[in-house]
Amino acid sequence: MAWDTAKTKRLLLDAAVNEFATYGPEGARIDRIAAAAGVNKERIYPYFGGKRQLFAAVVQRELEQLAAAVPMEEADGRTVDLPEYAGRVFDYHLAHPHLLRLLQWESLCGDATTPVAGEERRAAYYAEKVATVSRASREGANPAQAKARLPPEDLLYAVVALAGWQFAAPQLARMILGEATCEDPVARRAAVVDMVRRLAL
Repeated sequence: MAWDTAKTKRLLLDAAVNEFATYGPEGARIDRIAAAAGVNKERIYPYFGGKRQLFAAVVQRELEQLAAAVPMEEADGRTVDLPEYAGRVFDYHLAHPHLLRLLQWESLCGDATTPVAGEERRAAYYAEKVATVSRASREGANPAQAKARLPPEDLLYAVVALAGWQFAAPQLARMILGEATCEDPVARRAAVVDMVRRLAL
């Protein structure tokens, strides 16, 4: 019987998500990942090259899943309303809190000037999103509005930060906003959407 390489890789990546989100690339253990996947740990090395490369593959896959689940353009080519896009990103992080933990671990493994795995490709992806925000701003603004708006790269960064920070540092959100507010995701989503709407004016 032929070995199903694609399925084995998927099982390993699925198992590695929780391991890396919990322990980071330093504390994660290959044997736990392999056991959770039901795969011999020796399979990891020819498929991914080692623990660091597996971590990079996990981060890349999770970012690709976010991009696929929350596109900035609708199926008909129209640009998604930016405040609603922020709400959808918020929804995604609410349902997938491990993604921000993975990104935090990634940042802790280097310094601000150290490129991360796949950085060039990821930067190009964000450049496309900045261009989409810029195009939507030009198409939807009158000249007076256009002068008042944030630069598109700042606006996109604000959307990313507003939609995710509550999940990345929930203790700060709890202390600043109050526990009752933080425990109401519908209200928090509405607040994020409203803030982005105000920023995009």
